Amino acid sequence: MDRIMGTSSFNNFSIGAFPLSEGSTEMTQTDFSRDCKTAVLTLFLAASLLAATSLTAKAQKVSIETNALEYVNFVTLNAETGLAVGRHGSINAAVRYNPFEFHGGEDHHVMRNRQFTLGLGGRWWPWHIFSGWWLGGKAQYQVYNSGGIISPETRQGQRVGAGISAGYSYLFSPHFNLDFGIGGWAGMDYYTLFDCPVCGVTKEAGKKPFILPNELILGISYIF
Repeated sequence: MDRIMGTSSFNNFSIGAFPLSEGSTEMTQTDFSRDCKTAVLTLFLAASLLAATSLTAKAQKVSIETNALEYVNFVTLNAETGLAVGRHGSINAAVRYNPFEFHGGEDHHVMRNRQFTLGLGGRWWPWHIFSGWWLGGKAQYQVYNSGGIISPETRQGQRVGAGISAGYSYLFSPHFNLDFGIGGWAGMDYYTLFDCPVCGVTKEAGKKPFILPNELILGISYIF
């Protein structure tokens, strides 16, 4: 049966966390760098296009937000930017990145919730842009490798889907908001299931639809 090797190295996050190269049981650092550069470039081009389009608007506002609760999730780095479109709408782009793994318990077993997630969507603000209640929707792509947290089983793969969310932004200064929200998403999961995070026998592989929680927001945003 197929086996896969893992590592605790930050630089080798891609091994066991991204789709495998053809004819190999490991994904190289070159493959990882190429995939990340492609994803980031796509997001950058989309954000640049949105910014260029917004230059004709009468009142431009941009927000940058980070969600504190994501750092509780195994130190997941994250950021989201919003671009005002009129008084009641914004276009949002988000990224989450976690390359870390941890060792816990007396046996120092490996725990990880690695991911690289990109989202692009928008929010509707009934009262005013970047203030009060909001409803959101987004398209999202995620590469993930998670295991060793509740059981040794490790799941890795790619998810593609769309999500909805809702929340409230409290304006406590002219430039800072405290944001609350919750959201979920659904789509298709292309996955492989292993016995353990570091090295294990492939138990199952395939694709199937999913419905999952996506975000619990307690964030700080800065409004330009």
